[in-house]
Amino acid sequence: MAEELTIATGNKAERYATLLPQMTALLEGETDLIAGMANLSAALTQTFGFFWTGFYRVLGDKLVLGPFQGPIACTRIAFGKGVCGTAWERAETVIVPDVDAFPGHIACNSASRSEIVVPVKADGKVIAVLDIDSDQLNMFDEVDQYFLEQMVALLTAHRAL
Repeated sequence: MAEELTIATGNKAERYATLLPQMTALLEGETDLIAGMANLSAALTQTFGFFWTGFYRVLGDKLVLGPFQGPIACTRIAFGKGVCGTAWERAETVIVPDVDAFPGHIACNSASRSEIVVPVKADGKVIAVLDIDSDQLNMFDEVDQYFLEQMVALLTAHRAL
């Protein structure tokens, strides 16, 4: 795949639908998880202009900051803490329309207003989470969840981890 993305105009679903096959091509055959995470973070930020897009990897009993795009971030997050730790604990996507209303939200940056966190799974186990923050309220919905879950699945498809 070329180093440039084709970014669709139009609604969110159309932009995701254009991005998904490009990410499939980009990640196909990539065996390094970190490289895949870096490119996926960059592609999502380039396509949508999210405030913060990145990954936290499960290392022992903590989520540890991985590849990301955006301002500096929290380095370690405990299991079950904040939105990321909650998504890890539940092993399911968590959408937060207003982070100030989420009990135990960890404010890595005060400009963050809404958030979606999608678990990355391998062999049925959460190995990382994709965390996306917006500086606007109510930014994320089922459309984001649907496409982001497909994209994170590309990271571990056909890979020996």
